[in-house]
Parts: sequence; C-alpha cells; structure tokens
Amino acid sequence: MKKIRYVLIVMWMLVCTVMSAEASVSIGIGLPNVSIGINLPLFPELVPVPGYPVYYAPRMDANYFFYDGMYWVYQDDNWYASSWYNGPWGFVEPTVVPLFILRVPVRYYRQPPVYFRGWQSNAPPRWGQHWGRGWEQNRRGWDKWNRRSVPSRAPLPVYQRQ
Repeated sequence: MKKIRYVLIVMWMLVCTVMSAEASVSIGIGLPNVSIGINLPLFPELVPVPGYPVYYAPRMDANYFFYDGMYWVYQDDNWYASSWYNGPWGFVEPTVVPLFILRVPVRYYRQPPVYFRGWQSNAPPRWGQHWGRGWEQNRRGWDKWNRRSVPSRAPLPVYQRQ
C-alpha cells in the first residue's frame, strides 16, 4: 500500500512539472524572450532610412530599427525582434531576418561591430561574407533588388505620429 502511495505521489509530481513547463512556453519569433539590455525610459525617436522602408533610432546607442510594425536590434552578433519598443525581445535566426532590415546601409548602425570596419558606409553589411555560404545559399539575392520598387514604409508607431 505504501509503495502505491509513493508511486502516485511521484507520478503526480511529474505531471505537475510537465504542466508548468507547458504553461511557460511562449509563441513568437525565435526562442523565448531574452534580456538584451534595452530598457528605455521614453519612446525612441525614429527617423526614416532614406530610400528604405525602415526607420532607425539615431539618438540611441544601439543598432535599433523599426520595420513593418516590428522593432529590430542587432547586438553581439545576434538579431532580436519585438512588437514593442522596449521588448520583450526574442532571438531571431539570421536566415529569417527581413530582407529590408538586412539591406540597411552600414552608416545607420549606431554601434557597428568591429568587422564592419572597412565596409562601404552606403552599402549593406556583407552578411554573406560574415555568416558564410550556408546563410548565403538560403538568402540568395538578398542584396539585389530594384530600388524603384521599394515598398512604402509602414506607418510610424502611434506614439510618434503626432
């Protein structure tokens, strides 16, 4: 009888653990939310990147972009995205970062990584050279596009439209 009681207690504990783990799963881009140190006391001022449907935050000390309703940060060789200006941030694989974010010229990166040095400031980063052939094969043609057919920018966030 004691054996059965212990077995039931152990099984109950396992079921509770599995149920809590399922409750903590989040759905979104990439892995569950991570802290990347972006803690803004105010909304960031966003300015259009000329000729691109992307905005950037020139007054921030971060590679911070806004495109198609999402906020994007490039930090420590990783991309992060959020639907809110201050996070929560989700890790995004380089193979799924939107093309127009990848095409933003080097000059709009407020904290460019060391390996950007020597790259043309009016051109996009050399992602293929940085991430390798596998990435380049998955994103073939990412840097070739008709500049006359750029989609219009998504509207600015409501807080900045006034």
